[in-house]
Amino acid sequence: MMFLRNVLLALAVLASPGLAAAATSGAATDPRPLEPFIAQYQVFKGDHVLGDAVMQVVRNDDRRWRVDLNVRGTRGLAGIAGIAAQQSTVFDVAGTRYRPLAQSTLRKTLFTKRQTVGVYDWRSHQARWTGDVKESRSAPVTLQDGDQSGLLINLAVVRDAQPGRSMQYRFVDDGRARDHRYDVSTQLDDVKVGELSYSAMRVQRVQSGNEETLIWVVDGVPTPVRMLQRENGQDTYDLRLVEYKGAQ
Repeated sequence: MMFLRNVLLALAVLASPGLAAAATSGAATDPRPLEPFIAQYQVFKGDHVLGDAVMQVVRNDDRRWRVDLNVRGTRGLAGIAGIAAQQSTVFDVAGTRYRPLAQSTLRKTLFTKRQTVGVYDWRSHQARWTGDVKESRSAPVTLQDGDQSGLLINLAVVRDAQPGRSMQYRFVDDGRARDHRYDVSTQLDDVKVGELSYSAMRVQRVQSGNEETLIWVVDGVPTPVRMLQRENGQDTYDLRLVEYKGAQ
């Protein structure tokens, strides 16, 4: 989520067909096995469309998977400035855990470009990022079992969410390590996707300060149907699912 926040906050500053069939109940079920998919989102601030985003999970081989997120500004100054971001995490599945192995991030505008590469070395239990990395984030990060990148936490939240549950994850991404806690509401929310309405679990990241992150999850859908970031009570970005399908 932190990667989404950084990229889409930039879109917000510059801004002046339905879902495939899925269950509409938020009732708890056994976790679905990981499967490839591709999901398309629109990026909003309020009622204004800023751009679009695509998230996908693909199987690299028998052991390894990859999750990608591509975001680009398409409207107004965000489109003129050529704002775009791409992030990928290569990972495997260790028991029930999504374990990151490598990561790449590219952020660019019409005149700037920032690229980083991260390696999660589980033999030495260290992760390190190179490229356009801040000096304060260039030191190795000591890994703990269960550590995940931001993109993998997105997948884990969808897998683990059940009404009333609290979930703990350790975010290790871009030279940083932080503990994240997510609480799932006991009540279901009606979330509109195009002309369709779904009963979704509302998941809130517990944060200090003036930031708020909300994720809506529908049982049977492998990706969040909506992701909302707020600061000081104001929306900074809002990703709304347009369509998803299983990848070939």
